[in-house]
Amino acid sequence: MGWEEKAAKAKKGHRPSLKNWERDGLYEKFPPFAEFLLSPSTNPYSSLKIDSRTGRAEERSWSLERARQKRAMSPPSLKLQAMQLDNDGSSEETTLMYPIVLDAKDTPPEVFHEQYEAKVIPCVIRNVPYGDSSSTSGNRATTFDEEKKDCDDNTAISPSRIQKEWPAVHRWSLDKLINDPDLSERGFKCGEDDDGYTIRMKLRYFIEYLQHNKDDSPLYIFDATFDEDKFAKRLLEDYTVPDYFSEDLFGLIGESKRPPYRWFLVGPCRSGTTVHIDPLGTSAWNTLLFGVKRWVLFPPHVPKSVVKGRKLILPGEDDEAIHYFTTILPRIKRRAATSGGKGDYSNFECYEFTQYPGETVFVPHGWWHAVMNVTHTVGVTQNYCSKRNFDEVWLQTRSGRKKMACSWLRKLQEHYPDLARRAKALNRRDRFVMWEDDPEAQRRYRKKKADKERKKREKREQKEKDRARKKEKWGDHRTTERRKETHS
Repeated sequence: MGWEEKAAKAKKGHRPSLKNWERDGLYEKFPPFAEFLLSPSTNPYSSLKIDSRTGRAEERSWSLERARQKRAMSPPSLKLQAMQLDNDGSSEETTLMYPIVLDAKDTPPEVFHEQYEAKVIPCVIRNVPYGDSSSTSGNRATTFDEEKKDCDDNTAISPSRIQKEWPAVHRWSLDKLINDPDLSERGFKCGEDDDGYTIRMKLRYFIEYLQHNKDDSPLYIFDATFDEDKFAKRLLEDYTVPDYFSEDLFGLIGESKRPPYRWFLVGPCRSGTTVHIDPLGTSAWNTLLFGVKRWVLFPPHVPKSVVKGRKLILPGEDDEAIHYFTTILPRIKRRAATSGGKGDYSNFECYEFTQYPGETVFVPHGWWHAVMNVTHTVGVTQNYCSKRNFDEVWLQTRSGRKKMACSWLRKLQEHYPDLARRAKALNRRDRFVMWEDDPEAQRRYRKKKADKERKKREKREQKEKDRARKKEKWGDHRTTERRKETHS
């Protein structure tokens, strides 16, 4: 069975109701959009803000160089002042140039923690994977944005805070991955079926699919289980968690009990993730090693109904990432610009930007975001809880992961008693009862677990009945032959 058959089987399992994955013809329509984003004349950063007092739409775009200049000139705060030139050459002051562009060479972790993470400010941190070799541009030169070469900074590097270069810089190109003896034969998650079961493809088949498919919104490797076998576990040796995000309080619970939190990403052009907020109040970092991504961010105060754009999706239209960026997002922005700042569009803000190899995006907790792969991409992302977002994580974890929250609180009491006291204070404030102290919650949990087991058992029994009927109809010998034909 070649990559075409493997991909067809995976697509059928992932979206069985979608009969034609090429129905919108985006394989042909997308290149002009991508070329515009990658053009040197297109500023990689842009924003749209609706002034709540006047209802006026303020749309801005800026270059990487200007973003870095303004970061160097302005004190970090929630209201960063930015200079923007109008079409007539005059200057005008505006605010909120997000994301803030930082450089790992001259931004200590403590500065990031105090001035950006603690203030819930999204950032792009350049040169994290290159470590102490980041002063040379040979490994990170890109043909997509010549402007970035002009913005390289030869600031002296502090060996005490710059980590070593990631092996992933050299190992995570598509050519290297498809020929990697440890990874090419390993199956990675590229979807889920309607029952939530994982759909996998071997990496070598997936990369062939990536290179040849014409799907509107292709499958996307988003694998959180690469640490479960000795071969794929080598991926953990290929990168190092940046010092900015090394504090991970969920690590107290242990790898087997904590929620999924790290993912290896291989995305074909036109694939992506739809707009969402990261779970349990966590923040996230996303490092790109290969290719180009397009992002959009919305602050937490923008309503879900606006962000999702559901009232703007026409009957029969899809809402995958590529449809969101090419169709739905422009409609949202047009509706916001003509809203006069009224209703749900009061204080509307959105920020778009392009991520290039070697850049790490920091998404603070509560921020809406969507991502589209402009080209084929390879990267890694992790969600985490630190002291600076602990309150929000605790509030969501105690109700969303009730049993785990009890174990976590005990570990916090042992290792971080100040945070344990904070968690208990939040519980008292809200009159919240922990799961282990709530018999009714335990009863509901047991009933839910029993119902889930019953449904799984009934499904398994139904499969056995179907298999028995096939044997009765075709005979055991013919049934075995048909199964071999299906899996060959």
